[in-house]
Amino acid sequence: MEIKRLITGGFLFMLFSVSLSAQTEKTDLTMIYRIKQEGMRNSAIEDLAFGLTDLTGPRLTGSTGGSRGNEWAKKKMEELGFQNVRLEEAGDFSRGGWDNLKAYAAMTAPYYSNFACNPVAWTGSTAGVIRSEVILMDVKNEADLEKYKGKIRGKIVMMPSTSNYQVSYEPLAHRYSEEELEQLAMADSRQGRRPMPGDYAQYMAQRALRTLITELIKSEEAAVILNNSGTFNVPRSGSVSYKAGDPEPLAELNLPTEAHGRMERLIRNNVKVEMEIEIQNRFFASPKVYNVIGEIPGTDKLLKNEVVLIGAHLDSWHGGTGAADNASGCIVMMEALRILRSLGVSPRRTIRIALWGGEEQGLFGSRGYANTYLADAQTKAHKPDFDKFAVYFNMDNGSGKYRGIYLQGNDMARPIFEEWFRPFEDMGASTITIRNTGGTDHQSFDGLGLPAFQFIQDEIEYDRGYHTVMDTWERLSLDDLRHNAIITASFAYNAAMRDARIPVKPVTERSAAPAGRMMPAPAMN
Repeated sequence: MEIKRLITGGFLFMLFSVSLSAQTEKTDLTMIYRIKQEGMRNSAIEDLAFGLTDLTGPRLTGSTGGSRGNEWAKKKMEELGFQNVRLEEAGDFSRGGWDNLKAYAAMTAPYYSNFACNPVAWTGSTAGVIRSEVILMDVKNEADLEKYKGKIRGKIVMMPSTSNYQVSYEPLAHRYSEEELEQLAMADSRQGRRPMPGDYAQYMAQRALRTLITELIKSEEAAVILNNSGTFNVPRSGSVSYKAGDPEPLAELNLPTEAHGRMERLIRNNVKVEMEIEIQNRFFASPKVYNVIGEIPGTDKLLKNEVVLIGAHLDSWHGGTGAADNASGCIVMMEALRILRSLGVSPRRTIRIALWGGEEQGLFGSRGYANTYLADAQTKAHKPDFDKFAVYFNMDNGSGKYRGIYLQGNDMARPIFEEWFRPFEDMGASTITIRNTGGTDHQSFDGLGLPAFQFIQDEIEYDRGYHTVMDTWERLSLDDLRHNAIITASFAYNAAMRDARIPVKPVTERSAAPAGRMMPAPAMN
């Protein structure tokens, strides 16, 4: 009985503490109203969307388009009245500069058919127009390589299919249902488990075999390599491992399943296939990776040097114009700061926007920022701005609307975000999950134990255009971007105005720490 009363009392105290925390979290509903009105009535989403897609074009890291995108974003931030606008160096880019200047591919025998294609980034050019037979590299093991020696010089070499198209009866576009959001809000039973080895050994064996095939093709002086990459006659983007100063790799082309599969089936049925291909690429001196930075400075004499950071990555792949991935996030972040600037807010903390470079090549921009301001990349030793970091909010899941937020294991932020989402419940955004999401720039800060979050977004048709030539303006859902900008502006404002920073995750003694420091608790997956 006493134990029961103790447990009950403790439980009630916990409920009281959570309730008290929620009650004491202040939200300026008048400001939220003004943010909503400004974001809906005076939106600059269309202008920003045009500038970051059709006007600037693809923004591959290290390309001319990447530099063009940086310059456009910097100029636009200045036009919008952001302060301390700058291109900020984030580090070297070892691959060097690369532009695609021309790409053409067609089957010419047994009949003519032109194909959609996309050169593999950091591969070389053809020697003008190549007209040659297509040779299928039907290699299942190292011994199979022998039959191709002396037979592929000057030929167009087709790698065997690595995937087959499967008809899907699921809709191309999809929003989260209430049931799916409820499930997402539940803690994952797999939290904290290490990933199973699975077919890792098989994967590594396939990689090793592919390396041997590539070495043979190069030594035999083939003309072009063809890959199966993409569906719906939409080739995907990708790159090879290349370092500036190395010999230029052999010209390599991604073809979608439909084109690649047709020729592969013809060849397997003993029909001779011929193609003509022309690829022109340009290599140039290794550039730096840059971030585009702007801000609304803080005004509180005690808090103005603390930073509320919002961001998205500006770089893209080279096939389309990087619309959903991730011009959409940049559009939202710029619009969010535009809203606050237009309302003449005087935040207590500085609200800073960062459009990151080099995310697709390994989080170069955000990691460079973290190394410059927050913690040494090698030793993890804190730098002066580490303790001035208030919070980071990121967008990089396509152009679908916000439905909530991933806590990244940080349950201390839950009652805060519950209050912040309350004015947006009628807009369909209120789901909070303890789960992690990965693969983008918030990890550069979450990995240091700092509060950094990615929003839950409707996927819409993200997977269809992701990293393909199809990722253009048409992939943008402009109404969803308006919705996202309003919520981002609200969260940034709330974080800049509250008395305390967002709580960090507790450290654990089990985590290894350099120089006697304890590192943050590992994120739960």
